[in-house]
Amino acid sequence: MRKIFLITTLALAMAALALAGNGQNVYNQFCSGCHMANGQGNPGAFPPVANSIGSFVKAKEGRALLVHIVAFGIQGQLKSHGKTYSGFMPPFAQLSNAQVADLYNFILNEWNKKLLPKDFKPFTADEVAKYRAKAMTAADVLKERNALAPKVGVQ
Repeated sequence: MRKIFLITTLALAMAALALAGNGQNVYNQFCSGCHMANGQGNPGAFPPVANSIGSFVKAKEGRALLVHIVAFGIQGQLKSHGKTYSGFMPPFAQLSNAQVADLYNFILNEWNKKLLPKDFKPFTADEVAKYRAKAMTAADVLKERNALAPKVGVQ
């Protein structure tokens, strides 16, 4: 009996450790190739996610926008940190709601902490599911992003 308990406890601990870094694992697998390992982006090609996207969570619709970017992609011209980017980010529909929540919680807490509102609440899988319910095109997401950017101080 004691052996079964120890094996079960060890398995649960290993699973918890694996899940703890899930947001970083998702970022490394799906995002770092374009936005770089440190989130600083690729000048002229892909905008930074570090010290950048945290501004969007100041507005309720900004949380939805972030989910829309990953779920539906984004295409066209946008400004970030005074630089213009014109490109295409594909949708990552294969990511689960929990993976999208973990991804943003990692990016926001790791690289955007100073931009977060004091009452910031981590993303949840249920919240992500709600924002994914309405299908959008990458062009729709760009319009949504560019309309919201000046409201939250993103230039």
